[in-house]
Amino acid sequence: MTNIVDFSGKPFHFIGIGGIGMSALAYVLAKRQIPVSGSDLRSTHITQRLQSVGAHLLEGHNPTNLEFFLPKTEPIYKELSTTVIGIKPFQEATSGFSQTSQPEVASKISSSLPQVICSSAINSINSEYRAAQEKGYPIFHRSDLLAALIEDYHSIAVAGTHGKTTTSSLIGYMLLHSGLDPTIVVGGEVDAWEGNARLGDGPYLVAEADESDGSLAKLSAKIGVVTNIELDHPDHYQNLEAVIEIFQTFVQRCQTLVGCIDCETLRSRFKPTISYSLHRDTGANYSVDEVSYDANVTTARVWEGNEVLGELHLKLLGQHNLSNALAAVAVGRHLGLEFDVIASGIATFEGAKRRFEARGQCNNICFVDDYAHHPSEIQATLAAARLQVQDSKRIVAIFQPHRYSRTLTFLSEFAESFNKADLVVITDIYSAGEPNLQEITGDHLREAIATHHERVYYQPTLESVSRFLTEILQPGDLALFLGAGNLNQIIPQLMEFYQKADKY
Repeated sequence: MTNIVDFSGKPFHFIGIGGIGMSALAYVLAKRQIPVSGSDLRSTHITQRLQSVGAHLLEGHNPTNLEFFLPKTEPIYKELSTTVIGIKPFQEATSGFSQTSQPEVASKISSSLPQVICSSAINSINSEYRAAQEKGYPIFHRSDLLAALIEDYHSIAVAGTHGKTTTSSLIGYMLLHSGLDPTIVVGGEVDAWEGNARLGDGPYLVAEADESDGSLAKLSAKIGVVTNIELDHPDHYQNLEAVIEIFQTFVQRCQTLVGCIDCETLRSRFKPTISYSLHRDTGANYSVDEVSYDANVTTARVWEGNEVLGELHLKLLGQHNLSNALAAVAVGRHLGLEFDVIASGIATFEGAKRRFEARGQCNNICFVDDYAHHPSEIQATLAAARLQVQDSKRIVAIFQPHRYSRTLTFLSEFAESFNKADLVVITDIYSAGEPNLQEITGDHLREAIATHHERVYYQPTLESVSRFLTEILQPGDLALFLGAGNLNQIIPQLMEFYQKADKY
């Protein structure tokens, strides 16, 4: 069977379609009127959005899910349907039929076999995946499909250890605001296009490019953006050098590299075609000065070489977000946009969900949800939070560590990451499917943090975290929920509790 992704109308089936990366790709295909089916364990607002644009959702993982687009009225269908369960090769299932009676049917079924899309979370334990392998269905990793889409457009791929979602969303929003009608595929939900993807009629595709599993090396974009490079996935990479090698492959495959030279690794190991920096003395192509970080807006004067472009206003807080915005400026200028158009777009961008997302205020307590799960991200997010909190008010950081390998590898870095919080609550580690080989727990992390922080508490479950927060939060607090797992599930019930308290 062909090993090339086919966009001519051949159907696609996504195993685990509700994932943030998988669903974005499925959405773009469905909007392009390509037949899409997919399975997942439960219905969510993400899968419901896919259904609204014509994708067919199947609950649970079952080999028969693969048959959705097969012709169900032909005699061969029954044979194929039963042998999926029997796990015979597809060639065996279709062999032995009379050439006078069956070739047209066999051809029809072959053309109806879906292209199966999986993420790194799917393996041979999954019955659908196993059946697809044994039946000879064309199987592609999520990154193969993304790579094919990137080849189909004038593409901008945004990579980096931190800031990918915000930077790609900023660039996508800037192009949308400028009237270029881009296609966008990102790893977070954005209100401006009501989800994690949109299909545009313009020539540009803006895509978030993930390095977590090494698949970044498959992508070949017209413009590659690299925000920074650190070790973040010790489950996949042994050391920083291995991460650098993947980024080097990605950079070699991109025609133009836009890179942040405030990152020492980028500055010393890469040569960006277009560089950007928050410091004028670095010699970057794009830089800033006269920077003001306020509680509600960041402002800066932007330079292109030695020429002042104008002033940038950004609703997203903190140095890291100003850097992300400067990447968007660099891309916009490279595409020929006037700075005024770029700046007006950036000024109205509200951000992506779970990126310092204000969920609401109850009893004068502000609830904020953030995806930060790496020590550097936590430090940057807490620094942004400090801008919004006066000295007499508290930042209560609630952190759910993500993956045993990451927690163990960066234990000492995590220990020093919470200094800008007034009170820290740690819950147990979200495994993301990893085995706990070293038997590390959230309490081990609490002990490490306690060597640098006077007020840190361990609550092992989400239920105990919620109960604890109903006891210790007080008016004026900023409750900052940090992590890439499911910690944010408790925010609505906490807000409901404090809404009732607000009435008394």
